[in-house]
Amino acid sequence: MNKDCSAFIRANTRLSQVPLTPRIKLYLAEEGTELWRKTEDEMERGLGPPPFWAFAWAGGQALARYICDHPELVRGKRVLDLAAGSGLVAIAAAQAGASEVEANDLDCFAGAAIALNAIENAVIIKTRLCDLVGSEEPWDLILAGDVSYQPDMAARITIWLEDRARSGTPVLIGDPGRAYLPREKLCSLASYDVPVPLALEDVTMKRTDIWGFI
Repeated sequence: MNKDCSAFIRANTRLSQVPLTPRIKLYLAEEGTELWRKTEDEMERGLGPPPFWAFAWAGGQALARYICDHPELVRGKRVLDLAAGSGLVAIAAAQAGASEVEANDLDCFAGAAIALNAIENAVIIKTRLCDLVGSEEPWDLILAGDVSYQPDMAARITIWLEDRARSGTPVLIGDPGRAYLPREKLCSLASYDVPVPLALEDVTMKRTDIWGFI
């Protein structure tokens, strides 16, 4: 675990229950805009992405809730949480009985947040800080929350996830209707009303769906 990243997370977030999955606790920013300002200089210098790891985004919350409601989907399986951020979805999968859970992100702060959050929730999660898009590793299930908010990223991830689904690996996407969600390729499996930070989403509740490829 990166000690500097972990210290920053402990100093600038608070351990909080996740609204839609209250059994799960995460280190979350109390005020989104303040934490964004604290990392702004580093972001402008290209030293790191925005602190996505510090928030329980709608897609991740809905996906975690869906796993809690349907633990048979992950029980005894090797699961990948793609673009994991805080590790919320990975933690839900581990709690639901997955045999192995990998949380993937590119941000070292996300890696530290996942490690801290896993400890607080008494689960074991393997963190992988690398680009796994395009990988043919044999996961039993791939989970992706809120990955359709940037055009280039969404297009690249969609191509890979669709290919994995066509090859027989189940894929579930949690998304509240982001601009670049490929709706024409997906069907809704469930919907949730998810509490979200007003400062980030301009609303306090977002209708969020669990999507699977058609």
